[in-house]
Amino acid sequence: MKELMELYWAFFRIGGLTFGGGLTMLPMLKYELVQKRDWISEEQLLDCYAIGQCTPGIIAINTATFVGYLRKGVVGGISATLGMMSPSVMIITVIALCLENFMDNVWLQHALMGVRGVVCALMLNTVITLAKKSLVSPVTYLICGVAFLAAMFTDIPLIVIVLAAGFLGVLKEKGRGEQANG
Repeated sequence: MKELMELYWAFFRIGGLTFGGGLTMLPMLKYELVQKRDWISEEQLLDCYAIGQCTPGIIAINTATFVGYLRKGVVGGISATLGMMSPSVMIITVIALCLENFMDNVWLQHALMGVRGVVCALMLNTVITLAKKSLVSPVTYLICGVAFLAAMFTDIPLIVIVLAAGFLGVLKEKGRGEQANG
């Protein structure tokens, strides 16, 4: 029970202090789960994050669910998920009650503009961190480049791009395995 509460509070803190969505939470996840608590490895975190990004739903919630599941099974997944959701539900409820009174406030508009700038910087930091760990060969660089171009300049659904990239990754590893055996 103690570890379930620790899961809840760890993800409550992450959910309450992460602004900008799933990409911006990766540095905080890494610090809290890998460095501070040693609950999972950095590779496991990146795997959970990748799965969370590829599955339907909110990346932050999906990642919390997968990490919680790795730690304590289904109840761990539920505890981590509730921890990640709770701050958002509380904050959105308060904002919804008060927002209409403040939306015309010029200071609030300027503050939100500043927050958007920080979110972009945090997302770029996350992309660079992911790239350092994920782009490990010329093939992965090629897959990344082609996927980026396809996502930016075509109408190909993102799920098709993700599945194609996964298929190419499987082919790459299968080819590497055959070379080692051959």
